Amino acid sequence: MASYDLVVIGTGPGGYVCAIRAAQLGMKVAVVEKNSTLGGTCLNIGCMPSKALLYSSELFEEAGHSFAKMGITVSAPTLDLPALMNFKQQGIDGNVKGVEFLMKKNKIDVVMGTGRVLGTGKVQVTGADGKAQTLETKNIVIATGSDVAKLKGIEIDEKRIVSSTGALSLDKVPGKLIVVGAGVIGLELGSVWRRLGAEVTVVEFLDRILPTNDGEVSKQMQRILAKQGMKFKLGTKVTAAKPGKSGVTLTMEPAAGGDKEEVTADVVLVSIGRRPYTTGLGLEAAGVQLDERGRVKTDGHFQTTAKGVYAIGDAIIGPMLAHKADEEGMVLAEMLAGQKPHINYDAIPGVVYTWPEVAAVGKTEEELKAAGVAYKVGKFPFSANARARAMTMTDGFVKILEDEKTKKVIGAHIIGADAGHLIQELVMALEFGASAEDIYRTVHAHPGLTEAVKEAALAVDGHTITI
Repeated sequence: MASYDLVVIGTGPGGYVCAIRAAQLGMKVAVVEKNSTLGGTCLNIGCMPSKALLYSSELFEEAGHSFAKMGITVSAPTLDLPALMNFKQQGIDGNVKGVEFLMKKNKIDVVMGTGRVLGTGKVQVTGADGKAQTLETKNIVIATGSDVAKLKGIEIDEKRIVSSTGALSLDKVPGKLIVVGAGVIGLELGSVWRRLGAEVTVVEFLDRILPTNDGEVSKQMQRILAKQGMKFKLGTKVTAAKPGKSGVTLTMEPAAGGDKEEVTADVVLVSIGRRPYTTGLGLEAAGVQLDERGRVKTDGHFQTTAKGVYAIGDAIIGPMLAHKADEEGMVLAEMLAGQKPHINYDAIPGVVYTWPEVAAVGKTEEELKAAGVAYKVGKFPFSANARARAMTMTDGFVKILEDEKTKKVIGAHIIGADAGHLIQELVMALEFGASAEDIYRTVHAHPGLTEAVKEAALAVDGHTITI
C-alpha cells in the first residue's frame, strides 16, 4: 500500500497547483484523476479550448469586416471548421502535456482512476479496469471541480441540446443557436458561433445579462452585443426542449408568469451555471459534510468536517474560477507545510472573454448601496482614450469605486478592449489598499489603454484630463 504526505483528488488548476507546491515544499505527493487526461475541466473542456475558439473567431470576424477600413485588402475569409477544431485541440494537447511534464518534474505520482475517500488517511482509487488500490496519506485534498448544471425538463445529448462541452465541438455552424443563460459561458460561446455565422438568441430567466456584474456594465454589454447581432429574451423561463429531425423545439414563458411560446433552433446550448462535483466520492461515509448546494463545508483553512481532509476550488463556497482554485491550492499546500499565507477574496478578478471583454474586481455599486457604504465613483470612456481611438476599439469604459472614509479602492469594473489585462492594476490596488490617487500618481505609458485606468482614477477626485 503506497503511503504519502498528501493525496490530491482532481488535477484541475486547483489540484495540480496544490500538488506541485506541496512537492516543492518537500512533501511526497500523489494525484488522482478519473479522466484519461490531466488538467481538469479548465484545460480540456473549459477555459483553454473556449479561448482558442474565441481568439480564432475574433480573427475570422476581423478579417471579414474590419481589415478594409484599415487599408488592408483581402478576399472574404472562408471557414474551415475541422481545421479550427484541430487548432483548438492542439492547444488542449499542449497544455495537458505541460501538466504531465510538471508532475514528472516535481516527482508527483499520478494515479489514474476514480478516487473515493475511505476516511482519514485513506483514498481508494478504482481504475478503468475495475481494479482498486488504496493510498495511505497524512492529508487528503478534494479538488474535484464542478460539472454542468442541469435544467429541469431538458435532457442534454451533446448533439442538438448541448452543454458548454458540446458547444466547443460542434461539427458545423448552426443556422440558429439558442443559448439558455446569459452568464459568462453562455455569452462567450454564443459570441464564438455568432462570429462564425450562426443567428444567436440568448434566453435569460433574470431581467439582465451578466447578473453578478455591475449593473451599468451589464446594460452596456447587452447594447454592444445586440449591436453585433446577438438577440436577447430576458425575464424568460425555459420549460422544455424537444429535439426533432431538423432541430429543437424550445418551450418558454415569461418568468413572472404568462402565455407559453415555442421557438425552434438547430442547436440549444444550456448554460445556466455549474454545480460542485462531490457525488460518488464517499464523503458522507467519511464524515465530510456538504452544504445545501452540494459544496463541501470547510473552515477558514480549507479543513472539512473530517480530520485531515481538505477541499478547494469549485467544490467549496466561492466563485467558480480557475484562478481562485489555483490560489487556494497554493495557499493550502503552504498551510500544510506550516506557513501562514493568505487569500484576499475581495481581490479576485473575474473576466468575461467576449469582445469587448468585461473585467471586474471587488464590490459593485449595487452591493455598496445595499451595504450602506459611502463611496465615490470615477468613470472614463474608451472613446476618449487616444490608443483606443487609434485601434477603433472605443466601446466601453473604466469605472473605479473608492470608499469615501478610508480612501481605498474597493471596486473596479471595465468593459472594453483588453479589459482582462487592464484589471490587474486594479487588483493590485485592492490587494495593497491603494487609493485612486495612488493610481493616478503612478506614471502610465502614453499612448496606452492603461491611461483609461489612470483617467478613471482621476475622475474619482473630479479632475480628468482628456474629457
